[in-house]
Formats: sequence, C-alpha cells, structure tokens
Amino acid sequence: MKERGSITFWVLGLSIAVLFLGGLSVDLWRVMSDRRELAAVADSAAAAAASAVDVALWREAGEIRLLDVEAVALAERVVAQQGVARELSAPVEVAVAGDFVQVVLTREVELTLLRLLTVGEDPLLVRVVSTARAAPSP
Repeated sequence: MKERGSITFWVLGLSIAVLFLGGLSVDLWRVMSDRRELAAVADSAAAAAASAVDVALWREAGEIRLLDVEAVALAERVVAQQGVARELSAPVEVAVAGDFVQVVLTREVELTLLRLLTVGEDPLLVRVVSTARAAPSP
C-alpha cells in the first residue's frame, strides 16, 4: 500500500483548520469590540434622552413623563457626536413611552479572515438596544 503524498493532504487540511480558527478568533473579537462600542454609545444616548423630562408636568402633578421630540433630539445628538454615527447601517431608532426611552443602533461588520471561507456572504449585523427610565433623584 502506497502512502506517498499523504502528508501533503494532512498539512493542507491542518492549514485550512488553522486559518478557520484564526479567522474565527480575529473576527469574533472584532464583532465583540464593535458591539461593546455600540452599546456604550447607545447607553449614553438613552441616558441623555431620559433627561428630557416634562418639568411642568413634574411640578404640577408629580408625574414623570418624557418629552418625545426633545428625547429623540438628545439621543440623536449624542450618537452624532460619537465616531460611530458615520458607520451605522441603519438610522438611529429612538422610542419614547412615558418615562422610558429605548435607543437601537445597528452596524454591519465586515469579516476579515473568515471572508475567505464564506465568499459571497453578507456582512454580520451587530444590533444593540439600550433602555433608560427617567426617575427622580433621591
């Protein structure tokens, strides 16, 4: 039985496996880094939007309610001041309901090494959702 050249196939297979694992680790860390960055911006935007309290209603009735237009403007302003605003793949989504505000940011992340193994695939979407609630300070 001839086994001539079989080491070539083993080395080729091992090389592909190492490339896949390396690509997975590099791309996974990149996606996690982008997600962490987006989450920090979304948290800041939600906290800023939660400060748009209707002061007149608070003074008259003691009820906390957010002003929709001001909350959305504050959240969008915070996102625009960050570097991620240019890299978002969808507009900033801000939803205001009573004393709650929710900010959603979405970004496409291009694969680097894994792109070699997944030719023609769409980029990964990273989507973060941050919610804040306006509350009186103690």
